[in-house]
Amino acid sequence: MDVIIGQIFAGLSVGSVLLLAALGLALTFGQMGIINMAHGEFLMIGAYTVFVIQMVIPDAGIALAVAIPASFLVAGTFGLLLEELLLRRLYVRPLDTLLVTFGVSLILQQLARDIFGAPAVEVRAPDWLLGSIDFFGTTFPMSRLFIIGVSLSVVALLSAVLAFTPLGRRIRAVVLNRDLAEVSGISSRSVDRLTFFIGSGVAGIAGVALTLIGSTGPTLGNSYIVDAFLIVVAGGVGKIAGSVIAAFTLGILQATVEYQTSPSIGKIVVFVVIIVFLQIRPQGIFSFKTRSLA
Repeated sequence: MDVIIGQIFAGLSVGSVLLLAALGLALTFGQMGIINMAHGEFLMIGAYTVFVIQMVIPDAGIALAVAIPASFLVAGTFGLLLEELLLRRLYVRPLDTLLVTFGVSLILQQLARDIFGAPAVEVRAPDWLLGSIDFFGTTFPMSRLFIIGVSLSVVALLSAVLAFTPLGRRIRAVVLNRDLAEVSGISSRSVDRLTFFIGSGVAGIAGVALTLIGSTGPTLGNSYIVDAFLIVVAGGVGKIAGSVIAAFTLGILQATVEYQTSPSIGKIVVFVVIIVFLQIRPQGIFSFKTRSLA
């Protein structure tokens, strides 16, 4: 029983990190159809933001509290610049967006190397996140519990924005039918900019979470970008609830397989499961409901 609880918790920990990385993509990919290969670098930007803030604020607890909103703003600003300078001209050319954003990711990685150096840097965790809690004979690290809490909080806040605010209604309208939204008086350009800002900012928060479980380096985002895309596609493009289910399901599956075998085998099993699932249900867990004249 203890082993089962431990594996479920490990899976939820992995899933919460993947979910934070995928939430921004669920918005931008679902709304604009952009294959943003630089999304992983927004995680890296968020992680380095924590490092810079800790250089200014020695207290790790206060620095972490400041870093969460700061990382959202910094990564969101980078995303907004990317959308405004490059991507808005490529909305109808998805292959070009893939190539352009891949080039941007390499530029951002090199920029990080030039500023912070090639070796990975360490971010100090607050003292209250260094301990653990014993429950039913299982040890739960405080840092992992904190990441799960942050992930669920971001999901709840993002879901509330999409469901109950004018911005959320405009985003959902553009996702469902961009042309109809425009003739209804909605400025799709403004919605696109805000959506990309929010999606990139959420990736920055994911970068903050990653500093609590490992070192920060220029290629930090490379480890999560493919998994994030898989979660978005498996959950249903543009569907937050689908991304949540996909992230935690795949996280538990990966943690269970890794416990029995190895991390590489766990990755392979996850990829195979997603491929088989998409063969059976290519639209993902959830799909948009639309009316048809047929």
